[in-house]
Amino acid sequence: MRKRDKIIYWTVTIFLAIAMTAGGTQQLLQIGGYNEIVTRLGYPLYLLSIIGVWKILGVLIILVPGLPILKEWAYAGFFFVMSGAAISHLVTGESLSEAMPSLFLLVIIFLSWHYRPKDRKIQLPSHFHQNSRTSLSPRS
Repeated sequence: MRKRDKIIYWTVTIFLAIAMTAGGTQQLLQIGGYNEIVTRLGYPLYLLSIIGVWKILGVLIILVPGLPILKEWAYAGFFFVMSGAAISHLVTGESLSEAMPSLFLLVIIFLSWHYRPKDRKIQLPSHFHQNSRTSLSPRS
């Protein structure tokens, strides 16, 4: 991994970890204005506690070495929560500025996922390759 890529990875991943930990903790404890936001969007308040727990667990998984399959799940979970938040703001008629924090975090999630080191990725067996249609198929 190139030094530049390593710096990008750790910078965005630390930012992601802080943001998800802060948001997850506030959601778990239902503080920091989240009750009003979730109610305004039409979701039940208990959803905050569920999302908060999953965000905190996702941060732990992303930061610890190994566990590449669980890392994929954590990144996917972050993507679903942030894209769902952005979409919820927009479809309920709120302004784009209300969706911007979620959209910004989507970019951070993508950058952390994209620049993660090889040992934090799922390694496919050597008998698999990508064909011209980018689907995985065994070699003949």
